[in-house]
Amino acid sequence: MSVPSFISYLLLEKNYSKHTAKAYEKDLKSFALFCEKECGIGGIDEIEYTIIRSWIVALVNSNISNRTVNRKISSLKAYYRFLQRIGSIVNNPLSKHKALKTSKKIEVPFSEVEMQRILSQIPFENDFEGRRDKLIIELLYATGIRRSELINLEVKDVDFSNKSLKVLGKRNKERIIPLLASTLELFRLYFLRRNDLFEIIDNEFVFLAKSGNKIYETLVYRIINGYFSKVSSKVKRSPHILRHTFATHLLNKGADLNSVKELLGHSSLASTQIYTHNSIAELKKVHASAHPRGKEM
Repeated sequence: MSVPSFISYLLLEKNYSKHTAKAYEKDLKSFALFCEKECGIGGIDEIEYTIIRSWIVALVNSNISNRTVNRKISSLKAYYRFLQRIGSIVNNPLSKHKALKTSKKIEVPFSEVEMQRILSQIPFENDFEGRRDKLIIELLYATGIRRSELINLEVKDVDFSNKSLKVLGKRNKERIIPLLASTLELFRLYFLRRNDLFEIIDNEFVFLAKSGNKIYETLVYRIINGYFSKVSSKVKRSPHILRHTFATHLLNKGADLNSVKELLGHSSLASTQIYTHNSIAELKKVHASAHPRGKEM
């Protein structure tokens, strides 16, 4: 079985993150287990589509979403493309497979009023955690970086003289993002409190837990969810919604789609266009209120 070689290929040649490669590996192991238990087949390198279809049916019957099923099948399809590439198989059994239909996932961004409340009206403590939490919220909203990118930011990535931030995104793609004066000031205040920690273990990283270790995903989520529950009734209050808010607010103010794409670190415009539905709704409002015939419509 060539799964270890495939995972090495994803990490070394495709520059996938360890987290993404592990997800691919988990999907392949899940399929291999199904083939062994349900079909008595020991390997997955040469499998007919009928077996894969049986797995799809089993996945759907287990009540997981079509979106999750499609992700698992994408892992399998990528694996078979790899086997074709190295000459282990001739035909990809998933070459004619069509993804399951999924409903469009609309994520509602925070409004400008909600952002104003969180950054100007909600009191943050003047201690290490208070300054860290406010900087995290401001940074996610002002730059649109991903939660994983925020967690892995290093002190050397913050350039005060050039007022910019170096971010290492997906597939180790580096980008430079300009920083607002307000964000730089919050960085300055945070670093002063960070230096007061009793012990700093992960000194190279910007954001730390009170223990001195690098901050972790669930803590970032708790910070965002906790503060925004005070100003927003939205069901979903996560770091990704702040990224969504960043893109939507820029587009609403007339930012060029290509510029937003570069700031977000997307590899294609198709990924950025999912953020345009809210800006289109805003344009409709402007059009209806500003056009001479708008009130007649």
